[in-house]
Amino acid sequence: MHISEATNSSGSVSEFILLGFPCRREIQILLCVMFSLIYLLTLLGNAAIICAVWSSRKLHTPMYILLANFSFLEICYVSSDVPKMLANIISQTKSISYAGCLLQFYFFFSMCAAEGYFLSAMSFDRFLAICRPLHYPTIMTYQLCAQLVVFCWAGGFLSILMPAVLMSRVPFCGPNVIDHFFCDLGPLLALSCAPVPKTTLTCATVSSLIIFITFLYILGSYTLVLRAVLRVPAGSGRNKAFSTCASHFLVVSLFYGSVMVMYVSPGSRSHPGTQKFVTLFYCMATPFFNPLIYSLRNKDMKDALKKVLCASEISKNTE
Repeated sequence: MHISEATNSSGSVSEFILLGFPCRREIQILLCVMFSLIYLLTLLGNAAIICAVWSSRKLHTPMYILLANFSFLEICYVSSDVPKMLANIISQTKSISYAGCLLQFYFFFSMCAAEGYFLSAMSFDRFLAICRPLHYPTIMTYQLCAQLVVFCWAGGFLSILMPAVLMSRVPFCGPNVIDHFFCDLGPLLALSCAPVPKTTLTCATVSSLIIFITFLYILGSYTLVLRAVLRVPAGSGRNKAFSTCASHFLVVSLFYGSVMVMYVSPGSRSHPGTQKFVTLFYCMATPFFNPLIYSLRNKDMKDALKKVLCASEISKNTE
């Protein structure tokens, strides 16, 4: 790695070195194979949910439309940093261009924000379905569902626009080595040539607002849902409501638990090893487990997935 060559004629950094996982070559190859397998299974699992919702008319409801968009988001989310991480594990240079680093920062955190918004929209949908069942068809129309989808996608990208613009103005003149596997906020700010308190404060404020507002909204929604479910007499309806909400809340816990440990816990950023492990969990493990959680705990989704698999088998046999 030639760190001295990573500056342009004006003295500013033109590329960064992502250290990733510095260890023996054999272990790096093992990590690459393991992460590649998880990445491939994540893509297949989320794509299967999208295909199931698309192919089954029974699943053309707001809850599953939001779930299909959420699965597509997970594909984009995990693809914003994992392919570059895999390439750098087996690469000798482990470099990423300055523009590529900023783009990775913007897309990764935009997907993070959009994930929080989609989880909030899904909790709103479950709140209406369980707490306001008679009004659900008139409130949660396809038009409102489409508006929620547009808001989640656009909100994710717009929320991180200001931090991304501010990060593009941070002066980097060396060193250019990031002890991480992607361009995370903390390691990038640590390489700044001069103090940037406004950028640091803005990024911290935006991330905290997104995390806490969406989390508190989701927590409040599922608290009301749980109260409503407990009032329902024991039976299949109560069990189905519990099963659906439990799967949703499990996904919320996985995502927000790891994100809060990373960006809210006071000492988490001071230990690079802990930082990498927690980041790896919420950027790879959460998207990997989501299809399993939603498909294994949902009978309608399991039936739709079986039909998709049967249809693919029939098409192969006819060929």
